[in-house]
Amino acid sequence: MSVIVIAEAGVNHNGSLDIARKLVTAAAKAGADIVKFQTFKANQIASRAAKKAAYQQANMNGGGDDQLTMLRKLEMDAQMHINLMDACEKEHIEFLSTPFDHASIELLAGYGIKTGKIPSGELTNLPYLEKMAKTFPDIILSTGMATLLEVEDAVNVLYKNGTTLENLTILHCTTEYPTPMIDVNLRAMETLQRHFGTRVGYSDHTPGIEIATAAVAMGATLIEKHFTLDRNMEGPDHKASLQPEELTAMISAIRNVELALGDGIKSPSESEKKNIPVARKSIVAATAIKKGELLSAENLAVKRPGSGISPMNWHSVVGSVAIKDFMVDDLIEI
Repeated sequence: MSVIVIAEAGVNHNGSLDIARKLVTAAAKAGADIVKFQTFKANQIASRAAKKAAYQQANMNGGGDDQLTMLRKLEMDAQMHINLMDACEKEHIEFLSTPFDHASIELLAGYGIKTGKIPSGELTNLPYLEKMAKTFPDIILSTGMATLLEVEDAVNVLYKNGTTLENLTILHCTTEYPTPMIDVNLRAMETLQRHFGTRVGYSDHTPGIEIATAAVAMGATLIEKHFTLDRNMEGPDHKASLQPEELTAMISAIRNVELALGDGIKSPSESEKKNIPVARKSIVAATAIKKGELLSAENLAVKRPGSGISPMNWHSVVGSVAIKDFMVDDLIEI
């Protein structure tokens, strides 16, 4: 199965349908499988006491320091969802959105969405986990900020409410924007796979494209990456997002890594078979040899091309009798 690439538009539309549509087009053009947004009612997920994260404060000009004010500007109404799903259909890319509250779960399910994406911040929200498991046949679970025990608790809730391990993908993630390289800990993705036996992937918040590509080489079946039309736009997530040309480069690199991983069988590839006689060697005459003469280490040598008797048969050839005359460098026949 090909690695699934989710282009995470998130809230990088800044509340604008026009920007959101352009994000859909950019994701499709880059070769992403899915473009994902975020669905929420601000007053359902944040109180007035909820402060912005440091990265949110750094990337927003004014507007207060509370999350509620910020999130209200980034909500998508029902009509915006419908318009974006239509845009995705025209661009031949799958639409997905992360619901952050119960009403948003019901909204997306009503549109026929079959995959529920659980963000890292909701991993410890038991009522939310129960509703997600009961609503969506397939679940993608991000695990930023979590211990293995917390992930296990969340998976158990999902399992008890109908999510099968076959329909669950667990994403390793570090919830910091951008994520310092020292905090990536990609091997934790392998730990998740061994512990739960599910498909695993990586939700990437690092700068650049190399870590997402490395995750694919390590077994990720799904990559999620934030992208934007312009990193200089005002908004909480733009600075830690790829621009369209970078998203294209990342997806191209992922597809190349997929091809390079192969099937694991050690055998000559089709492209290299033609080089076997060029690069390998054969047993040849080191001197002129007469028919009936004893073949020995003194009158034999090993040289290219590799179209004759393999040097691995050296001990079988040495001590045998020449069946004909050989000139210097002639391939030996026995």
